[in-house]
Amino acid sequence: MTEMAAPSSATKPATKGRGLFRDGLMVVSAALMAVTLWMIFFYVPTEANLGVSQRIFYFHVPLGWLGMLSIVIVAFAALMHLKTQNPKWDALAYSAAEFGVIFATLIIVTGAIWAKPVWGVWWTWDAKLTTTLILWFIYVSYLMLRAYGPKGSQGSRYSSVLALIGAIDAPIIYLATVWWRTAHPELVIGPSAESGGLESRMQLAFLISVITFTVMYAYLLWERYSLRRQEDALDEVHQTVSLRA
Repeated sequence: MTEMAAPSSATKPATKGRGLFRDGLMVVSAALMAVTLWMIFFYVPTEANLGVSQRIFYFHVPLGWLGMLSIVIVAFAALMHLKTQNPKWDALAYSAAEFGVIFATLIIVTGAIWAKPVWGVWWTWDAKLTTTLILWFIYVSYLMLRAYGPKGSQGSRYSSVLALIGAIDAPIIYLATVWWRTAHPELVIGPSAESGGLESRMQLAFLISVITFTVMYAYLLWERYSLRRQEDALDEVHQTVSLRA
């Protein structure tokens, strides 16, 4: 009987170091989230026109940032997988897509909650909202294609095309209020901001919120990617056993 080789002693320090960094990322993420929640509900002033409902801004915009970042990661990882055929890129693309659909859903939900007291409706076919909904459908289509579509290189090509369309949609979402007349608030952050920006305390809270959600995202993506790699390894074992049976 063939015995499995034990991990070499050289790999143990590296594995331990990655584990400590991952745990540290989790702790930092939790600490930053506590600070962010305090700043949102106790530090920042209430906006004069929108009132208390404006505080959802500190959740809604970081979620939007991560929803768009995820599809860029999916597209990049999918293209790298096509080029290299390295399964680690495929695992990264799939993991990012899973989080992407979650964040895209939360973007729509928090946007609807914010829109109701401001616009008087839960939903309107606003350009930014519509392009965000398109991104959500792209995520869902990508995951459904991965689950039920062709396997192998053909499935990878199809899913990569979907990811590229989503990556193109991301800047369109950001610039929607610049390119079209919309009911959505104008940009107050980023290179295409159309106003004088936020009040200093709001700006600080928003910056901390974006950092917090990004660190949390990095930690969650790392964990899901590691789990996906283990799932792929287990699938390979099952296939090998079934062929030998």
